Amino acid sequence: MTRDRPAGAAVCLDVGSTWTKAVLVRADGTIQGFAEHPTTTGDVLAGVDAAVGAVTAATRVDGEAEVLAASSAGGGLRLAVIGTDALTTSDAGHHVARTVGSRVVHVHAGPLAAEDVRTVRGSRPGALLLMGGADGDDPSVLLHNAGRLARARVRYPIVLAGNTEARDDAMALLRGTGRTVVACDNVAPAIGTVVAGPARQAVADVFAGHVLGDRGPAAAPRFRRLVRSTTLDAVARGAAEIARITGSRVLLVDVGCATTDVHAATPDGGLHRTVEGDLGLRSAAAGVLTEGQAEGLVDPIEADLLAPAVERMAAEPGWIPRDAGGAAEDRRIAALAAAVAVRRHLASVPASGDPESRPGVVVLSGGVFRQREGDALRSVVSTLRFDPVLAPVLADARVVVDNDVVLAAAGLLAAHDREVAAEALLQDHLLD
Repeated sequence: MTRDRPAGAAVCLDVGSTWTKAVLVRADGTIQGFAEHPTTTGDVLAGVDAAVGAVTAATRVDGEAEVLAASSAGGGLRLAVIGTDALTTSDAGHHVARTVGSRVVHVHAGPLAAEDVRTVRGSRPGALLLMGGADGDDPSVLLHNAGRLARARVRYPIVLAGNTEARDDAMALLRGTGRTVVACDNVAPAIGTVVAGPARQAVADVFAGHVLGDRGPAAAPRFRRLVRSTTLDAVARGAAEIARITGSRVLLVDVGCATTDVHAATPDGGLHRTVEGDLGLRSAAAGVLTEGQAEGLVDPIEADLLAPAVERMAAEPGWIPRDAGGAAEDRRIAALAAAVAVRRHLASVPASGDPESRPGVVVLSGGVFRQREGDALRSVVSTLRFDPVLAPVLADARVVVDNDVVLAAAGLLAAHDREVAAEALLQDHLLD
């Protein structure tokens, strides 16, 4: 039986990697106000307090509004990959990073020297993937690199996915100096073979802790009390609510500044999610252009035209275009990010080509889609509908756009026993 709190209004707070959004929702699901503030570095709570203060000060509600919060402030996970053979290390690293919220920012092959460790640190990774030879190979490079990392000023979690015979010795070296290590099966167990699954799951587990982004030691305790879920989970719950309400399969694409996330929800409660840490509108914009070209979605002429905008997006995460040309470039990068992310998502689901598994509703979400120009947004939808890979899957789907930033809010409401308010919010602002 559905339960719904008789409580008053709620501030649904989404702490993103670049912007913190606050939506004030009445108990009946009516939006009473919206405010946003740049996500603050150093102390993430400064931006949280500013957004909550702005939305509550501008709106009169009866009683005190409950704050329901989710966060993805950590953004995508920057992954450094260290191995023995350059080609295998690079190939395996990119396979591991895909779909689990991470992107490769540095690759090193061979024994680490002191200057190499400094280069790794300079790439500002959030985690390290430590590889090292096929099973049965000489483990000396892996053990050397484990020892070097054990002695270095490296505090990032280390995913150890190298030579099976040397795993225990490498673990002992790393843990002996207090390093955080997650061990899994060898990602390259034989020459020419990459088995990414176990290492990918280990990186996904690291990402799950990283994405919350409780910045600053003073902020951490209060932030952890306030934020009980990731934005990913809140949006996933929103997708599940849409599937329940419509009785249809739902494909939700959320284009953020640092990641692009795809959620597939079914009316019976099924959910499959992929998170692309190399596709985003700001810090990961370069990956969109690179992957768009690799997928044949962007020709060399368009790539040259978009390159200056992409460079600015990556350099200025908080930048908002103020002219029609800049807004069009934003939408184009968002459309490409969505198309590549959905292609990857479908590739990860073997039955995605089955007519019965095709979505009935496609949802586009993300700050860029708050632009309300109908013709402009239709061009984004067309990028997906006429994509030669996606067209057969999306042909019969209804496409809706989250202009009012309600998905995470609806997911938060539903997760806190406010399903009636969540349904009203989605019906009025997304599905009407």
